[in-house]
Amino acid sequence: MSTSKIKTAQLWSKGKEDLKKQLIDLKTELGALRTQKIAGGAASKLTKIHDIRKSIARVLTVINANQRTQLRIYYKNKKYLPLDLRPKQTRAIRRRLTKKEASRVTEKQKKKTMHFPMRKYAVKAEV
Repeated sequence: MSTSKIKTAQLWSKGKEDLKKQLIDLKTELGALRTQKIAGGAASKLTKIHDIRKSIARVLTVINANQRTQLRIYYKNKKYLPLDLRPKQTRAIRRRLTKKEASRVTEKQKKKTMHFPMRKYAVKAEV
């Protein structure tokens, strides 16, 4: 069982199976420490519970981040992207018309601009 804090930099290089194994080890160690706490363990054990919990969080963070990167690769050229992989932005921006939708022009408007273009005036500048 691990005795020191786990460094996140070491976790990034590990594979999925290694991370899952380490997670199981940490959870069993946490369970053992909690039973010792109930039985009346030393104060050093209580601080170790904190370290183990944080280590579990680090391992889960790495697992989830790796999973998300794999999902991003999978959905890269697909038509739709899952909501949690889409950019957050603001609610107003998400509801705004797309560039293509905003640039579309009706048939009537096309005819109007073609037959009645903007007038060009030659204005003499005053000095």
